[in-house]
Amino acid sequence: MRVTVLDGWGADNAPMKVLLEEEMKERAWQVDSFVLRNTKVGGCMGCFGCWVKTPGICVINDAGRDIARLVIRSDLLLLVTPVTFGGYSSELKKAVDRLIPLNSPFFKKISGEIHHKPRYGRYPSLLAIGSLPDRDEENEQIFRTLVKQNAINFHSPAFAAGFLYGTQTPQEMRETIHTLLSEGR
Repeated sequence: MRVTVLDGWGADNAPMKVLLEEEMKERAWQVDSFVLRNTKVGGCMGCFGCWVKTPGICVINDAGRDIARLVIRSDLLLLVTPVTFGGYSSELKKAVDRLIPLNSPFFKKISGEIHHKPRYGRYPSLLAIGSLPDRDEENEQIFRTLVKQNAINFHSPAFAAGFLYGTQTPQEMRETIHTLLSEGR
């Protein structure tokens, strides 16, 4: 299993990150990981260059290109982030926005909604793990909806969203991670 991890967690989430890395290592997955706070990824300029000038490739020459190239070759795209107002960290949001070259500029209806057509014949499954200090139904529901919509946009064959909480013990976190990685495949 080839996995691309977009790590939007900050230093406060180090224990969660260690548990996640251990679980993926136990599964012998091939992992490409980007710690986004240490990776230069510019924001999408909305210039449409990735659709008309350099189809499938962002015109910004930074790590965003490498991320998109690895994502489309992956079996699983794993997003990890603190949940901020129901959404992703700002670093993760920038990286996700930069995946738009993986789609065609043309549109189609999916479940009554307008979405981009796929550019490629195969896309990775999507798993997003959000961290919260404690359970928060409203933010969790917003996050799940965001992940579902991103999965539709990314043409993911499967998707899942789950949460780790600051109130969990390390063993509870380990069990949650194990379950989420099993669901996300």
